[in-house]
Order: sequence, then structure tokens, then C-alpha cells
Amino acid sequence: MKKLITVILVVILSIPLFALKIGGVELPNVLNISNQDLVLNGAGLRKKFVIRVYACGLYLPQKNDSSAEILLSDEPIAIRMNFIYNKVEQEKLITAWNEGFAKTGALQEFAVETARFNALFNEPAKKGDVYDIVYLPETGVQVIKNKVVLGTIENSDFRRAVFSIWLGDDTALPKLKEDLLNK
Repeated sequence: MKKLITVILVVILSIPLFALKIGGVELPNVLNISNQDLVLNGAGLRKKFVIRVYACGLYLPQKNDSSAEILLSDEPIAIRMNFIYNKVEQEKLITAWNEGFAKTGALQEFAVETARFNALFNEPAKKGDVYDIVYLPETGVQVIKNKVVLGTIENSDFRRAVFSIWLGDDTALPKLKEDLLNK
């Protein structure tokens, strides 16, 4: 009997636990970035009209429902985007980034950084692609596609501009912001 219980426990503990299945995509409870565990804070869908574009998760060192605190901290943060739409052309991605950056004032303040960020999106995002937008204090803002680092913007002040796209007061994505903050 003890062996059976031990086997059952081993099997249960070896099954990956997923916090949420959204848009047909399973988002993990924990995202390990550069040997640092970040926990899923909240998740939602990015929609354009009625089209589901990507499932999105916000990962932090510990859960937090205050966008102001999250944006002002110098802690690691990650946004995971699992694309569920067939194909989003790079021009549309860059237009969406620029709309978000314009709302934060980053297009003027961080012109060099936003241009470098946009240049990392040089091909369409296809269904099944996973993009992680990550900030690590010792590294900067990284764009990772399907586990491959596409590039890094070292300016730590750029962190707030990037993550304000989803979490800022003037975000174009207020419903997604609520979902990411788990409100």
C-alpha cells in the first residue's frame, strides 16, 4: 500500500501544473527566466475587434494587483504572449507597439530604444509562436521568441515604457490590464 501511495504521489508531483488555460493555450504557474522563477500574476486574451490575437500572461516575483507598484519597481517582470491567430504581419505588430508607446510618451522619450525594440519584430508572428518580453535588472529588456533571445535593450528606464503598453494608466488594453492584474 505504501508503494502505491508513493507511486501516485510521484506521478502527481511530476505532472506540470498549469494555472490557466486561455484561448486554447496553457500558461504555466511559474516561468523560469535566467534561473529566476516568476509567478503567474494574471492572464487574458488580446483581442482586436472579435479576433483573438494572443493569450497573455503577466509574470512577477510575487503576485501584485497594483500596476503603479509593478511599473515603478526594479524587479524582474515578464509578459508571455502565445499567438493564437494564424499570422500577424510584422508591420501590424510594430504599429501596435507604436500605438502603445505613443500612449506612454515613449516614442519621443525613448526614440532610439523603441526603434531597436521594433526592429526585433522582423517577421510575422504565427500561430503557436511564443514571445516573452522580459525585464531583468542586470540585463535590461529582452525580446525572446520561442526560447531564442532576439535582442536586448539595456536601458533600464525603458522597462516602464514597455510594460505600460499593458499596465499603464492610458493603456489601449484596459480589459487585458484588469485580467493581468487579476482584478
